[in-house]
Amino acid sequence: MSESPDDNAVDLDVEVELEFTIVNEFASVKVRKLRTRNGERLEVDAPRVGHSIRFDALGLEGLSWQSDETVSGWLETPFGPAG
Repeated sequence: MSESPDDNAVDLDVEVELEFTIVNEFASVKVRKLRTRNGERLEVDAPRVGHSIRFDALGLEGLSWQSDETVSGWLETPFGPAG
């Protein structure tokens, strides 16, 4: 989602501006606002399963355009199709 190759490079040029964790009995997610050399990013990290993603403003806006049905479909197979 709107990531450039430099976003996943070594984080030497990244400044954490804000960080918080959301936890319930099923999941734990760390959310951080980052300032990179390519602009601000929102990083969502699920450390327990080892997945993370960084969004820029356009990527987040694109998520907001999705219907409830589309997002629900993503959650049915969060790690991709079986097989």
